[in-house]
Amino acid sequence: MKMTTDTRVGDLMSGEPVVVDEDAMVADAELLLRSYRISGLPVMGNGTLTGVISQTDLLSARSSDLIGENWDRVRVRHLMTRPAMTVHRGATVEHAARLMLERHIHRLVVIDDDGAAVGVVTTSDLLRVLLDDGASASS
Repeated sequence: MKMTTDTRVGDLMSGEPVVVDEDAMVADAELLLRSYRISGLPVMGNGTLTGVISQTDLLSARSSDLIGENWDRVRVRHLMTRPAMTVHRGATVEHAARLMLERHIHRLVVIDDDGAAVGVVTTSDLLRVLLDDGASASS
């Protein structure tokens, strides 16, 4: 995809995000991350976006003796980052990149006009567009 000034987050997001419930066990989140080969999941609670859980969150928690010893009792809500950082699907790619840079995060949950989670955009998505654009510019 060639990036233009009209490129919007909705053009490059991963749609239909894999989500996890905040009351799910962290082992379930780990399995989802591994199965779908993704690095983070939007977290839902009562049908509402409540946070995000990432591989980094899980790795950090596993390195804690206390949490590691109780892994089978830890729920997603205990480890997730809240609130989830969101961006509207109509936002510019530049806006999304700036949010990630300012907040030191690697993913944004993409929302629609109703505030429903419709996708995820990651730093990898942004890099892919920039690299594709650079490849076509140097051809």
